[in-house]
Amino acid sequence: MHKSSWNFFIVVELLLMIWALYQMLSNLPIFFLAIFALFNVAYVIKKQYRTSFNHFQSIVSLIVLALCSLSIPAVWIMLVVAVLFVGLKGVEVSGISLFENTPWSKKQMIIVKTTASESKAGKRFKRPLIGTQRFGNDTYEWDDINITAFSGDTIVDLGNTLLPKDQNVIIVRKGFGKTRILVPTGIGIMLEHTTMMGEVTFEDSHLRLKNEAVKMYSQEYDVANRKLKILTNTLFGDIEVIRV
Repeated sequence: MHKSSWNFFIVVELLLMIWALYQMLSNLPIFFLAIFALFNVAYVIKKQYRTSFNHFQSIVSLIVLALCSLSIPAVWIMLVVAVLFVGLKGVEVSGISLFENTPWSKKQMIIVKTTASESKAGKRFKRPLIGTQRFGNDTYEWDDINITAFSGDTIVDLGNTLLPKDQNVIIVRKGFGKTRILVPTGIGIMLEHTTMMGEVTFEDSHLRLKNEAVKMYSQEYDVANRKLKILTNTLFGDIEVIRV
């Protein structure tokens, strides 16, 4: 795992280096100035006996070469990527949880209960994109759940809920974070999950997806009186469907 991350870093830096060379070739004055500075440095290195002027020549040439490099935007991107990668690797090795208390690491707990039917006309509500959210303060009529969040963990608990017969739907759209859905036994489940990168735990199956989509059914789905469709779409994050 560590080796693959270093390989990825080297490939990214090489691609940025090629881009930097292209940008330098597009700016001929900087390109020729850099070539001249390199020629001077090589000339001084090859000399067997160096004078004080040669030392001055090499220092000025290195400064000119550095200024030419820093005038290329791709070089700055290379430096930023290197600093971020080395910094994150250092945090990983030290075991420090850098993002433990950040807003997007907060968990979202949704506990679902039901009550008598109410009028559905004109219902309007807001949900936060980041942070803790409770879906229903005490009890409420079952309605299909549609969740949109930027980041954070989300838990949907259907353990105390008697779902209506036929089809029920939960839709989750999220940027980053884990999603966990607790479903009572006896309910047929269809899970359709799309992600850039993440893991899926469903029944006895455990899958790792990379820019893929998967559609899975529980064993009793076709014969169950009550069915639940779970449609999830995340950029980076895992999903777990757990029986309770």
